[in-house]
Amino acid sequence: MDVPEILENNHFITSGEVNKFLLTILLCGLIGVEREFRSKQAGLKTLIMMGLGSTLFTILSINIGMGSADRIASNIVTGIGFLGAGVIFKDDNQVKGLTTASVIWIVAAIGMAVGAGYFEQAIGVTGIVLFSLLVFPLVEHRVERRVVTRTYRVVKAFENENLDKYEDYIQTSRLRFIRGRQQLRDNKISGTWIAVGRPENHKKFVDRMLADDKILAFDF
Repeated sequence: MDVPEILENNHFITSGEVNKFLLTILLCGLIGVEREFRSKQAGLKTLIMMGLGSTLFTILSINIGMGSADRIASNIVTGIGFLGAGVIFKDDNQVKGLTTASVIWIVAAIGMAVGAGYFEQAIGVTGIVLFSLLVFPLVEHRVERRVVTRTYRVVKAFENENLDKYEDYIQTSRLRFIRGRQQLRDNKISGTWIAVGRPENHKKFVDRMLADDKILAFDF
């Protein structure tokens, strides 16, 4: 039996299924290359494996679903959800890994779409994902250059006064702020603020704080 006959034999694998796997490798590989270029946790190999797994499970679900084509495929969503949750972590005051988790989720969906034969949808969504991953970071970078968020912490000797004057410094520097924790300990008063505004306004505030000789510690 030659190779074409083996590929067309239903008990082994069909040429249509081979094409599905190849398309999945291409689409998920394109997304994986972008992730690999940015040195993200889920890179080329990981995303291709996830996409191929989703495609295979979807094909098996259709072929051996015992009257219910979504019998196996429906569990892909749950399984991928656990994988995505594993790459989300908290670093200081930021939550990181949300984009990577979303990419894992959408790669599984692309693999399912290919496995079910919805090629146009899979290709279209891949194009949208690549556009979002390539273009939106540039937009975010331009926004971050205009609007910066910083956390400030001040420690000074307690002299029967609160830290309201430093909040006035923030306001007069044209920064929006959220007051954090303030405490009094060992005759020292400390406070934290999360301030949002233009970089030049942050510089004005920092310069003013550094010129205050009553401040014992200043984190910025």
